[in-house]
Amino acid sequence: MLNLILFGPPGSGKGTQSEKLIVKYGLKHLSTGDLLRSEIAQQSQLGMEAKNFMDKGQLVPDEVVIGMIRSAIENNPTVKGFLFDGFPRTSAQAAALDELMELKNTSIKIMLAMEVGEKELMSRLLKRGETSGRSDDTNEEVVKARIIEYHNKTAAVADYYKQFNKVVTIKGEGTVEDIFNALCNEIDLKV
Repeated sequence: MLNLILFGPPGSGKGTQSEKLIVKYGLKHLSTGDLLRSEIAQQSQLGMEAKNFMDKGQLVPDEVVIGMIRSAIENNPTVKGFLFDGFPRTSAQAAALDELMELKNTSIKIMLAMEVGEKELMSRLLKRGETSGRSDDTNEEVVKARIIEYHNKTAAVADYYKQFNKVVTIKGEGTVEDIFNALCNEIDLKV
């Protein structure tokens, strides 16, 4: 089973590349945001638990998020693998994900970390804000804060996977096709 983690700051092209990777490798896309919205819409026990925290303005606890990931994995027994997007966000979540993968007799093969310079990220996000309707992409200070938060939070996750030699850094600047080919080359080395 091919299980990948795609990491990168806001505006690094994760969404674009995720779509292409899913098609090429036949993976199931697991985004925690999508999972949360789906579980809440289904009014599942986990969804209602998550909604309770979210309604109070609190972060959804790791146990609830891991429960949703477990459910998604169990509900997709025939997929060739999973592409994790936006998860794990902490080293505790990474360790919990590894435990879950081990229970399913599989593992994370590679963490692809897309790197893009801050100036390029700012340009991409502000440009996206002009057309996307996303308010968090229109304010330069908010964009800077999101980039800083990404770097502060994900450093620990990258460090966690580095100890298992699973982190590969990909230059996220260039054409969409060049970046995609670089990602595929690294994936193909691991399978």
